Formats: sequence, C-alpha cells, structure tokens
Amino acid sequence: MTVQELTRVQQLIARRAAESRATVPSYDVTVAVDAEALLALRERRRAAQEPVPTITELVVGAVGRALREHPRLNGAYRDARVELHERVNVAVMVGTPEALYAPVIVDADRATVEEIGDQLRRLAARVREGEIEARELSGATFTVANLGMHGVDRFAAVITPPQAAILSVGAAAPRAVVRDGAVVARATMDLTLSCDHRIVYGEHAAAFLARVRDLLERAEI
Repeated sequence: MTVQELTRVQQLIARRAAESRATVPSYDVTVAVDAEALLALRERRRAAQEPVPTITELVVGAVGRALREHPRLNGAYRDARVELHERVNVAVMVGTPEALYAPVIVDADRATVEEIGDQLRRLAARVREGEIEARELSGATFTVANLGMHGVDRFAAVITPPQAAILSVGAAAPRAVVRDGAVVARATMDLTLSCDHRIVYGEHAAAFLARVRDLLERAEI
C-alpha cells in the first residue's frame, strides 16, 4: 500500500467538499440543450478566421446574463439570511493533475464572449503554470464546471458554499431526439444545476435554467 499526503490545496478542496455535503441541503435539476446553433456559430467563426469561442465561454456568457435576470441564483446563504450580490462574478473550474482551481470571471454579465475568453485563457494558463493568485480565485458568486470536453454526458458538481448554486455542463454530441414527430440526430448537451434549497427553490432553478437554455439555443450571447 502506498500512502500519499495531500497538499495544502488538496486539503482545502477536501475540507470544502466535505463542508458542502454536510451542511448544504442541495438538489439537482437537469435540462437538455439543443446545441446546433452554438456549434454553427463556432463553425462560422472558424470559417471567417475569427476567434472561436469554446463551449465553456459561451455557457459563461449565457449564465452571466441569466444571473442578472435571476438574482436569487447569484446569492449566498449566511446566518439564516439570503444575501443577493450586486456583481456577477462567475468562477470556472479548471483542473490540473494535482488539484482543482476556480478562477473568477469578473462582471460576467457585462462581458462579451470574447472578453470572457480572454480572461479565461489567461487565468487557465496561470493555473497550469502555478502562478494563479488568491485574488484571482476569490469573489465568485456562482460557479460553472464543464467536463464535456472529456466525453462526460452528465454530472452534478458540488456546490461551493456560500454560493447558491453550481452549473455542470456535459458534452455537446449528436443524440436521437424527436422533432416534428420524427426521430432525428441533433447535437445536444445536458446542463445540471445543483442548488442550495435554503436559497433557491424549484421554480427559481427552473426559470434560470430555461433562460440559460434559451440563450444558448438561439446563440444570443
């Protein structure tokens, strides 16, 4: 048997995950998103030799706008009170072989997809190079986790207290769906919203997810 000591970062991740599972009464809500418009947008950008946004960047853009319209999801639970944040700062999970980090896209509701991409690429590079600073990992009001690029269809991530929710993004891939009474192949992806029931009730979660899905399906980001 080999025993490996956890690093300080891994210990922090373990402590926060255990705290979340032990103290947050969470539930999950999932919707399927038709991703054809998103993939078409990416292909148009590629054909025009323009910067091609990743699915994560597009989701963060949609989430930022939806959070502004649904402030309950941009809240926090503290001492039997609900705090609604004025700014929309979306953390994005970035993994390394040793640990998991969540750098923050500041004012994601006001940023263009291009600005979100610039921020995320810079922050992800700093994570990989071991240069990320505490200030770049703080102040998040919501979190997005995407494992779709690894072929994961659906999952439910652990909420980061005191945030109200976290959105998990699955792979955008061809699947059999019904359109106009016929079974056809269309690119779809599952979004799973894990919510703190002390802050976010079912109707809040459903309305927020519906708005995110609408923005993504129309590629209006």
